[in-house]
Amino acid sequence: MGKSMPLQNRVTPFGEIVAVSERGTLMGNRGVLHDDAGRIVRSWQVRRWIACRTAFRGRHRQLLQPHTWTELFFLDEATAFAAGHRPCAECRHADYQRFKEAWAVGVGAPNGADEMDAVLHADRLEGRGAQWRKRTYWDELGVLPEGVFIRLDGSAWLLWGGQALEWSAGGYCARKPLPSAASRVEILTPRSLVAVLRASYTLQIHPSAGDTAGRIAADAQGTIRGNTQ
Repeated sequence: MGKSMPLQNRVTPFGEIVAVSERGTLMGNRGVLHDDAGRIVRSWQVRRWIACRTAFRGRHRQLLQPHTWTELFFLDEATAFAAGHRPCAECRHADYQRFKEAWAVGVGAPNGADEMDAVLHADRLEGRGAQWRKRTYWDELGVLPEGVFIRLDGSAWLLWGGQALEWSAGGYCARKPLPSAASRVEILTPRSLVAVLRASYTLQIHPSAGDTAGRIAADAQGTIRGNTQ
């Protein structure tokens, strides 16, 4: 029997939803994105984009069931931030409270869920309907905090540990020195989330960011029980 095809439910730092076999360390929600056959038919439905734990109070979900929200997966929290997701207020309550505090410092009040989601939605998308695309912006590298994703040579690179780490679905696969601080770079992480990071919010980063070779297998720890995709 052949190996089953991976589901289209993994999210890149560009916000794209792709089909890859690697599992991530966080799960996410943007509403109901799939049809009754489990095919992704839209990129988002609601403006509340959240990043959740993959295991919480023994709950179990069968992936991509009809008429329920679409389970998305991220390599780590830096990836979720780049795609425009914030911590879930229920399963990641402590992280959400830290996030709100950093938002109040970096972005300002109000910092209720609805208000934050409205700002985030404007920061992460531009265009209308089927013509929407990810909103990016440019700034000098030297003003950016660690944990931000930038685009270099068409790929997504994480600013971490004084280096640039190249994203892949299975982990950070390459690293190189940063350009000069005065270099202007294209930033994938939404402005408001960059401000949250600048206000000292601490991200959960995939273990491969600390691997000296920059290559490790995808971390399957904590994935949803019964997820074979």
